[in-house]
Amino acid sequence: LKPTLESTAEDFTSLMATNLESAYHISQLAHPLLKASGYGSIVFISSVSGIVSGTASIYGATKGAMNQLARNLACEWASDGIR
Repeated sequence: LKPTLESTAEDFTSLMATNLESAYHISQLAHPLLKASGYGSIVFISSVSGIVSGTASIYGATKGAMNQLARNLACEWASDGIR
């Protein structure tokens, strides 16, 4: 993981795709199956970097965004029995 001033736009895009976009899209794909079953849980594997500030700003930002995505999906999909 690179410091901010050494990171490129490609580094940013790659980490966002790997750590956030993949979680978002797999959740979208899982929703109909979980809803049809009447209940379910979506579990993301994040990092302490998403909670505690450190030196890997892009990585930490993607993990923080993943944590917030999990919270928002839990609220949005609660009526479908998905947490």
